[in-house]
Amino acid sequence: MPHPSYRGRFAPSPTGPLHMGSLVTALASFLDARANNGQWLVRIEDLDPLRETDEARDQILSSLEAHSLNSDEPIRFQSDCLDRYGKLVQQLIKEGKAYHCTCSRKQLKANGGRHPNRCRDVSPSITGGTPTAIRFALTDEWHTWTDNLQGNLTQHIHAEIDDPVIQRKEGFFSYQLAVVADDIDQNISHVVRGADMLEMTPQQCQIYDSLGAKPPQWMHIPLVTNQQGQKLSKQNHAPALDDTQASANLLTALGLLNQETADLHSDHSTNEILCRAAERWQPSRIHLTAR
Repeated sequence: MPHPSYRGRFAPSPTGPLHMGSLVTALASFLDARANNGQWLVRIEDLDPLRETDEARDQILSSLEAHSLNSDEPIRFQSDCLDRYGKLVQQLIKEGKAYHCTCSRKQLKANGGRHPNRCRDVSPSITGGTPTAIRFALTDEWHTWTDNLQGNLTQHIHAEIDDPVIQRKEGFFSYQLAVVADDIDQNISHVVRGADMLEMTPQQCQIYDSLGAKPPQWMHIPLVTNQQGQKLSKQNHAPALDDTQASANLLTALGLLNQETADLHSDHSTNEILCRAAERWQPSRIHLTAR
């Protein structure tokens, strides 16, 4: 049954052009929204200026347009939301849900993730004004949730050891904070994303709870891999999409999602392919193993 208030999103980071793995994720998210008569938004997660480029941002937006994967609302850029993130961080610190961390990665690794500087217990004034990372203070628990593809899942959250950084000492806000903040602000009800994000889900659910919001429904799809079994990614030099072959790319992505494509051909328009694919979208057909 269609979900009456479905709002989904695709949120790439502008560190390189889209590749087939990212197209599969975008397409699954788009089709799930359309099959539920919902809205689909595009958000650019441009939080790390040291790794991102304007060229990559423009390439991503051009590729989405070439494949007719168009946002139903103006595209959001996280770099425009820094003031809001900063206020949320200060709110969490004030409420005792986040803390300044002076430990280095080397120190944390040597102590099995425990904080030798006892950061969770130290007052911010004791840091002496030195720039620090800010971490979210997790609660130790066995977190259980239902994924719309993976089924019922349980993961143990280790307080202190798993505490995620929400603001780096350089001042940059982290994915873990910003993704939750924007999903709340944009009223995102359903998130379709890669299975590599599964382990982050319980942590994000606690951040949702700390901000007084209900988490969205999740669907984590298997990753597309190369011949060496590695996730297709910019780091692994996955080839960029050829936007001049958009219809063929969509058919390849539908095949990787194990959707019906028998009567679809590369001479069909991208809009026609998307329309037909949405009409018969069946997430249950997706193989749970990587392709």
